Amino acid sequence: MGNLPKGTRDFSSMEIMKRNVIIQTIKKHFKLFGFYPIETSSIEEISTLVGKYGEEGNSLIFKILQSGNVLKNNLSSFLKTDPPHQLSVNDHTIKLLTECIAQKALRYDLTVPFIRYVSMHQHEIIFPFRRYQIQPVWRADKPQKGRYREFYQCDADIMSYSSSLWEEIELIKLCDNIFTDLNLPVIISINHIEILKGLAEITGLKTRLWKSFLLSLDKWKKIGKSLVKKEMMQMGVPSKIFEKISLFLEKKKDFFEQERLFIKDFQDSEKGKKGMKEMKWIFQTIQHMSFKNIKLEWNLSLARGMSYYTGTIWEIFLCDHDFHFSLGGGGRYDLDHVFQMKNISGTGISLGLDRIYLSMEKKKLFQHLTYSPSMVLFINFGYEEVLYAYRMIQVLRNNGISTQLYPHAIKISNQFRYANRNHIPFVISLGKEEIKKKKIKVKNLKDRTEKEYDNINMVVHQLGSFIE
Repeated sequence: MGNLPKGTRDFSSMEIMKRNVIIQTIKKHFKLFGFYPIETSSIEEISTLVGKYGEEGNSLIFKILQSGNVLKNNLSSFLKTDPPHQLSVNDHTIKLLTECIAQKALRYDLTVPFIRYVSMHQHEIIFPFRRYQIQPVWRADKPQKGRYREFYQCDADIMSYSSSLWEEIELIKLCDNIFTDLNLPVIISINHIEILKGLAEITGLKTRLWKSFLLSLDKWKKIGKSLVKKEMMQMGVPSKIFEKISLFLEKKKDFFEQERLFIKDFQDSEKGKKGMKEMKWIFQTIQHMSFKNIKLEWNLSLARGMSYYTGTIWEIFLCDHDFHFSLGGGGRYDLDHVFQMKNISGTGISLGLDRIYLSMEKKKLFQHLTYSPSMVLFINFGYEEVLYAYRMIQVLRNNGISTQLYPHAIKISNQFRYANRNHIPFVISLGKEEIKKKKIKVKNLKDRTEKEYDNINMVVHQLGSFIE
């Protein structure tokens, strides 16, 4: 018997139904906000993906082995260049071998493939370009609850020639609409890359430590100050600089109180002042808008691991003291930073379908759902009776009523048992007696009532009211 690879899953009919509720809700609001759908290939060139997600992200990319003669020839060339007795297992050798035997990979997220798509089609696209995308991605991560190796992301991005903070406001409002509809209260933690760069400037953090600093800082709320300090010490951040940074992180005032203090601290940092100015605009603007199901908070430790962010960054958390769960995130990026496309800026959100699903399950938000493969089951009385019934089956299907025929003429009680176990609400019986009387017998299994109809159009009318 075969087993599933770790971090992957099969889905039952009921699970698919629940996931479709989430997808349809998200898609509905993506469309309401004017986003257009696209899809990108599951496979990308490794060169497209590597270097966009930081060192940790690079190590989690699922690389695809070359096949057939290509693999054989490339490996042969590699071994001739570096004879086996000279090879040692180290990062350099692994890098050379990987480049030789794998040139493609499964997509790590939807953002970088989207940017690649825009780069290839920029002369056909009408900007600002608002796109949404709901597809699976793959990461060679350590599987755990809510973290899989294959999972779905639901992305919405706005790409334009000139950045506007109204795009951030649109995406925050989009999140509010989606999570209100899903009945999930959330907190959006927001920060700005330029603020973090300003913080690095005024505390004297060396440029070579920047990427490692971001990865460690992002763990502040997850593992705590002492473990982050230990990590930063190991990467070479001096104790004095860490203590300066921690003073900023431990301020517990609201945004506007903090902003006044930070502006003074950032007097000599243009990057810091720019970031604070944009954050202040966002917080002032949302005060004039009504939000139903989200809270916006400034989180200075929020860094996110993706190296392509250049402006605002945010992460979406479920409001639950016992269930600190990230449901998605996003931010602003420039395309010249990733694909050398000048003057094009993007901002977007990425929602984790699987995380949202687990959160809704925990809160028992799917209890009202029942899965039924069909609305109607026709009892199989035998060949002649089925031939007579089949015209009516086709009429029901033509009218959008899901209908199935039991394939075998077995005991009637067993056919009814099948309908009950599969939550099929209506059973139609057309035996010899019904055919003789020209009647259609319909049984409602939920309230155990039975009624006869003179023609199939009356049945369509009656069952149609249940669909509505």
